[in-house]
Amino acid sequence: MDKDNKQHKERKGIAVVTGASAGLGRAIARAFAKDGYDVALLARGKDGLQGAQKEIENMGRKAIYFSVDVADGQAVDDAASQIEEQLGEIDVWVNNAMNSVFSPVKEMEPDDYKRVTEVTYLGQVYGTLAALKRMQPRDKGSIVLVGSALAYRGIPLQSAYCASKHAVQGFYDSLRTELLHDKSNVKVTMVQLPAMNTTQFGFVKSRLPNKPRPMGTIYQPEVAAEVIVYAAHHNRREYRVGFSTLEAIIGNKIAPWFADFVLSKNGYKGQQTDEPEDPSRRNNLYEPLPGDHGAHGRFDSQATYSSPQTWLSLHRDKVLTGALAVGGAFLLGSLLKK
Repeated sequence: MDKDNKQHKERKGIAVVTGASAGLGRAIARAFAKDGYDVALLARGKDGLQGAQKEIENMGRKAIYFSVDVADGQAVDDAASQIEEQLGEIDVWVNNAMNSVFSPVKEMEPDDYKRVTEVTYLGQVYGTLAALKRMQPRDKGSIVLVGSALAYRGIPLQSAYCASKHAVQGFYDSLRTELLHDKSNVKVTMVQLPAMNTTQFGFVKSRLPNKPRPMGTIYQPEVAAEVIVYAAHHNRREYRVGFSTLEAIIGNKIAPWFADFVLSKNGYKGQQTDEPEDPSRRNNLYEPLPGDHGAHGRFDSQATYSSPQTWLSLHRDKVLTGALAVGGAFLLGSLLKK
């Protein structure tokens, strides 16, 4: 076996990804496998989990899966125990699982809010607790919470999802300060996401007249997955994927009243296609949809694989060093001419 191939076969670590059967979670699992990790896959849908496992094994990495509802904290903790028994110590835990309901508030039902909160918010809490239980005694490990621009700026028709992401943000702030207080070497970070071309728009429950769609610039899930792998290795407080995320967060801090006005005008139409929705379409709010659906949704023709803002964010130290070097050379040249 040559050196390069041997290095490829050596395990870099063990990563756990929730919501790994489809959408962004599927892309995250692939990204960690590509980076040399064995991957534990948590989700409800067995078809998608088996598909993800096969993909990762075809990449030369180990993969195991657990059919788990992240709203069940005990089930998540039990899965963590089995992961460490079968694969070894967990190095990275990514809280990605989510659910949503597209609906005006006036048409929402109490159970809608309860379910979305249990999955999108409490699912991240339960995952974090399971990871901390194992990482803190070892004083090492990395936890990534997957957020959204909507953790800072609520939009119409997604009140349950926006509120849940706001809650994750508050939970994360508290957790990070506690780890700093304890001088813990366990890393924790949050990645705020833009609109993405994932399967959720064909999965989630909707009361809209037309089919839902991502609003604004649409990114392929691989863009966010790359950032999440990077975030797991670096102790930066927060990552913002895509210029639209940066724009939404900063814009809301400066002039939230203006965001209110713009979203009241564009937020309804901007989240719907021109195709009528089938009111009897199945959704995954309480049960997974059968089949292996992969990572991408149906907006490939409108989505981009690139984000200059994200590239600059990940390489900001090198960019700053290069800029300083160019500036220094220019200044030196100017002085020598005098």
